[in-house]
Amino acid sequence: MGDLSGCRIAWIGTGVMGLPMCGHLIAGGAQATVFTRTKAKAGPLIDQGAAWAGSPADAARAADAVFTMVGYPDDVREVYFGASGVLAGVRRGAVLIDMTTTEPALAVRIAAAAAEAGASALDAPVSGGDVGARNATLSIMVGGDAAALERVRPLLETLGRTIVHEGPAGSGQHTKLCNQIVIAGTMIGVCESLLYARRAGLDAERMLESIRGGAAGCWTLDNLAPRVLKGDFAPGFLIEHFVKDMGLALDEAARMPLAMPGLALVRQLYLAAAAQGDGRAGTHALFRALDRLSKGSGA
Repeated sequence: MGDLSGCRIAWIGTGVMGLPMCGHLIAGGAQATVFTRTKAKAGPLIDQGAAWAGSPADAARAADAVFTMVGYPDDVREVYFGASGVLAGVRRGAVLIDMTTTEPALAVRIAAAAAEAGASALDAPVSGGDVGARNATLSIMVGGDAAALERVRPLLETLGRTIVHEGPAGSGQHTKLCNQIVIAGTMIGVCESLLYARRAGLDAERMLESIRGGAAGCWTLDNLAPRVLKGDFAPGFLIEHFVKDMGLALDEAARMPLAMPGLALVRQLYLAAAAQGDGRAGTHALFRALDRLSKGSGA
């Protein structure tokens, strides 16, 4: 971890991933000011030495870099464009870094507004879930000005191992949607495999040991399949947020236009999981929805 002493940051959004990510920057020496809708959620960061701000604008006023990681596109719009939003307080020369998965067009709009304010903006969504956030091993997909990226690269290197400049504003978001399309297909395969193993009478842990070393090997098998076997469906990434991401990808595909029947099917299954009460569970709780479907069919 590099020395970030003297770097002033603002961090907005302290959820499952935002909290440890901001913590890494503080541990690296950054001077942090934080804002979240529920102050208590920022308690661990305040204990680490972060200052508290009463609004996104107040958090941004003295920051060299402003990080945002919230839930939905409407949250992003409010955080940036609201009366007390980031753009109402941003200083000239600052770099705004939105790490939320959101609409590519919204990233373009933020970049244009930042430029008008004499600042720069990057869309920099991440992949790696709660494990990557805690271990600072995230993959970070960056859209926006290349020079702005280089200015904040030491900060991003404190959060992740893979940092790729994807292209102009919005490109980071498009790349993240590609990521989510892959995850959607992978997750249904992993969950169905575990259900099949159970029904076939296999030792599921032994089965995983075999297949994760072959062509089926992937992050989901390594990190989420063991949680399924333990009955641990706590969120590394919420189903309700994944449903949002898949919807964004399908909306973009419709505009292209591009048929994506596989993604549409998986999203319907995730909508069923949310309707059955698992919206705040981890994405691997798709296993439970598929299990219910098998039982409902008389299996």
